[in-house]
Parts: sequence; structure tokens; C-alpha cells
Amino acid sequence: MKRKINLLIIASILGLIALSIIQGYLVNNTYELKKKAFIRETTRSISKIDDFSSALDSLSDIWQEQFVNKLIDYKFNLVKKEDVIQGLELVIDSVNEAYISEYQKALVESNVPYGIRFHKKVRAIIITDSVKNDTLFHSKKGAKQIILGDNFSEDNSIGISTTNWQTDHDSNRVINGEAKEISFSLTFQSADEIDIAGWKKIVLKQMLGLLLLSLFIFATVIGLLYYSIKSLIKQKKIADIKTDFVNNITHELKTPLATLTLATKMLNNDNVKQQPLLVRNTINTIERQNKRLQKLIDQVLNNSLGYKEIQLNKETVDVKKYLDTVLDDFMLSITTKNLTLNRNFSILTNQLKLDKFFVTTALLNVLENAVKYSGDEIIINFNVESNTELKISITDNGIGISEKDKKQVFEKFFRVGNKEIHDVKGLGLGLYYTNQIIKAHNGNIRVLGKEGNGTTFILTLPFN
Repeated sequence: MKRKINLLIIASILGLIALSIIQGYLVNNTYELKKKAFIRETTRSISKIDDFSSALDSLSDIWQEQFVNKLIDYKFNLVKKEDVIQGLELVIDSVNEAYISEYQKALVESNVPYGIRFHKKVRAIIITDSVKNDTLFHSKKGAKQIILGDNFSEDNSIGISTTNWQTDHDSNRVINGEAKEISFSLTFQSADEIDIAGWKKIVLKQMLGLLLLSLFIFATVIGLLYYSIKSLIKQKKIADIKTDFVNNITHELKTPLATLTLATKMLNNDNVKQQPLLVRNTINTIERQNKRLQKLIDQVLNNSLGYKEIQLNKETVDVKKYLDTVLDDFMLSITTKNLTLNRNFSILTNQLKLDKFFVTTALLNVLENAVKYSGDEIIINFNVESNTELKISITDNGIGISEKDKKQVFEKFFRVGNKEIHDVKGLGLGLYYTNQIIKAHNGNIRVLGKEGNGTTFILTLPFN
């Protein structure tokens, strides 16, 4: 059964991981689609600004005209290639501020709802004539860029279009008294890029409903899976407890039943009937075993009560006197082991209202456990502090308790150690019942200690 549960848990976890991957993939795909749709919509809104803005056209004509003149000088060998590029940068810088201002005005007039920065980035400048292709400029990542418009990081840029400006030029010049003529074709490649302020947040906001629904479904699946596995483990635990209880109570009932069977057979024996003393002893044995059986039945019935069902009959007691009486009676009951009981009282408040019967039962349950789970040489330290509350610490030198068992020690039918070994008698109800009694008094009980180093139970009762 345990192996099946482990396999079920592993299969559930693998299924959950697979579901997470699929859901993550679908959400990511939706994000990409939303992103593309958003960028496409924004691009459509601003795509015609360049074409329909006369102010932007005028500014473009200025730098283009000066740039072409510089190219003509270059073809006549009047300037170097570096001078052409430098001249282009200077003329772009001279009109850039005005270009940005006009573009932002055009965005406002187009009712674009987002904060947008725009620029044209020069990608390549190539001159072609009858002799050769001459590349004046080619954009490289990480190198200096020639940009008209806003300057922003490549990481935030969104490409919206590319442009190939191709024109043919003819020019005449008189150089050193000699008339010269040139012809060339200009290819000017540029890319239009934008940076939308907070575009990721905008896209995620559009997806908010889907994300919340996905998280809700995912959380629901995890919750149902957790609840199902927890319920299955709980059912298995209950089944194990029932099995252990049946085994334990069967073991406990065997001895008195065997004794009753033997005693009954003896009473039916004619020789025994002729001996009144033997008959009386046999009847006494039957009575004792009958009481033992009744005690086992009562223990099962009474110790199954919850703290809300326990009816308390409180009375005021002298704390030290009452506890001494309980300890004296306990010492008289231990005859098979060598027991040392150390008492330490620190009493400031000596009057307490409690139900003597139930509290005595709780204390004896803890003390008897100390005897059960110890060797032949038992040392119990019984410490009492009485100030604003009654605090009783019972420490033994027994086998101790593991961290795992600490979590279950107050559960019904739970027994520390191997439940198949019955050298320690009991039904696993004593500490459960003790816990219920202390709770009924509005107190608490906790357990300390390590496996192999003894155990300490701390019982606390309020003064009210």
C-alpha cells in the first residue's frame, strides 16, 4: 500500500510538472501573440507620420541635400570618406532636436496613447558607379551608430520598418580649370525603430485576466491534488491504526481470556470441586480477570472521549499535598522495577481548582509510561512550579522519543516504537486521554527529548 501511494505521489508530481510546462508554453505563446498584436497596432498608428508631416519632410530634405553635396565632393576626390560620414553626423545633429520635437507633436495629433520614442538608424551607405561599389558606412553591433531621432538602447528597440533610399546622381564641376562630370547611384539603407514606454507592462496588463485564470486553475489543481493525496495518506494511516489497535487489544485480551478458560475448566474438574480452598482461589482468579477485562473495555470507552465531552467536577486542592499523595500511591504500585523518584517543588501559589480524578489519571498515565519505556533502573524527576500557573515537568531516563514520534504521540491509538512488539503493554490511548484531560482544564501538554536520551513531559494548568 505504501509503495502504491509513493508511486501515486511521484506520478502526480510528474503530471503536475507536465501540466506546468504545457501551461507555461501556452501562456508564453499567448504573450508573444499579444506582443505582436500590440506592436502591429502601434506601428499602424505611427506608420504614416513620416509621410504626412510636412515639418518632418522639410527637416529630412535639409540633411539629405547637404549629405548628397558632400557625396559629390567625395566623388570628385575633394574630401575623404571619413569627412562624408562626419558631415552626415554633423548635419543630423543640427536638425535632430527639431526633428524629435516635430515627431512628438505628430504623435499627439495622431492620438497615440503610449509614450513613444522614435529614430531612424543608418544601416548602410553604398555608392555604385560604372567602376565599383563603394561602401561608405555599414552599421555594426556595438560600434557607433548614426541616428536621427531619440537615442535609446538596442535592448528596448522595436523595429517597425526598413527603408532603401536609392537615387541616381549626375554632377559637373570645374576643377583646376578642367570640366569634370560624374555619375553614381546612391543606396542609403535605414531602419525605423521605436521604444514604447512600459510596453511589457501594457501587454501583461492586457493578459491579466488570462494570467489570473491560469494561476487560479493551477492553484486549484495543486489544492485538489494535495487534498487527494493527504486524504489517501490519512485513510491509510487510519487503516494502520485500526490494524494496530486490533492487534494490541487482541494481545491484551488473550491473557485474561486464557486464564478464565483455564479457571472454568478447573471448576468443572471433580477433584477441584472437592477442595473448597482451591475453588475459592479459582473464583477469585475469575473475578480478577473479569475486572481486568472490564477495565480494558472501560479504558477503550472512556479514553476515546474528546476534551469537549469530558465533564469536570472541579474542587480546590492543596497543590503540594495533592501531588505528594498521587506520587506516594504511584510508588506503592511499582514493585517489579528499581525506581528512584526525585521530587522538586517550587510553590508560590498553593491553591488550585481541578478535577482530582481526571488530573490524577493524566499524571499516572505519564508516570506509568516512564516506567514502561525505561529499563530496570528507573530515575524520574518530578518538578513542580506554581506561580501564575501550575507547571509540572516529568523527566525519565528511558528510551526517549524520536522527532517523528513527537508529532504523533498524543494521537489516539499511537504507540511509540515497533507496534508489532508487545513487551510494552497498552492500547495507545493513555497519552491521548491525558492530552484531552489537560485541554479540558484549558491547559496544555508538550513533550521534549531525543531518542535514547530520556523524555520530558511538561503539563501546564492555569489558575482559574
